[in-house]
Amino acid sequence: MKDGYETLAPIAMPGIHERFVEWLVARLAPGVTILDVGAGRGAMCQAMHRRGFGVAACDRDAAGFAYPLVEFRAADITERLPWPDGSFDVCLAVEVTEHIHDHGRFFGECARVLRPGGRLYVTTPNILSLKSRLSFLLIGYPYSFRSLDLGRDDGLQHVAAYSLGQYRYVAHRAGFSLTAFDVDKLQNTSIALLPLWPILWFFGYTTPRTRGEHNCLRLLLGRVLFMEYTKR
Repeated sequence: MKDGYETLAPIAMPGIHERFVEWLVARLAPGVTILDVGAGRGAMCQAMHRRGFGVAACDRDAAGFAYPLVEFRAADITERLPWPDGSFDVCLAVEVTEHIHDHGRFFGECARVLRPGGRLYVTTPNILSLKSRLSFLLIGYPYSFRSLDLGRDDGLQHVAAYSLGQYRYVAHRAGFSLTAFDVDKLQNTSIALLPLWPILWFFGYTTPRTRGEHNCLRLLLGRVLFMEYTKR
């Protein structure tokens, strides 16, 4: 208990937060200010606050936020964020964007509250992995997505399966450039499916509209996608 509080358990697949924190901290300058958008219970806020960063957070459920050492504001993250323009150096959206519909509005609001040159970091299920592609072929849903319950509006269902290219497009229209991407780990299931790679390579590089990074090994084998966007 470095700060008097028990370490909060993240609401995500095991290992994502730990690997993302390591990847993120290596890319951040000391002293940057961070907004955690869709902060959940506050596990990521706690991890970054313990490392000396200035952190604020927002989410729709104020009662569920459990780390009072950082500023928290209740907000519908699909609407206007409750901070003025240019308030932060960094925005985080950890396992958030697969839960929302209006990505244009979301990226636009992150751009608004960031200072010029600020960065947005997003993690989301990697629907380009071989495991995910096989899942879509067999059952019609990418890995980690499923049939939706029409009666639920709690923000917890995975409603948006976007690829790296689709996120790049939405982010570009909001004033961002994709400056880095990676994955949290390589999936054993996808590694076992590697014999399919020559087929994907052939079709990807003989069809101009599909060639490029979508068939790179990191994306074909990775479980969760990490993205870094820089505000132009």
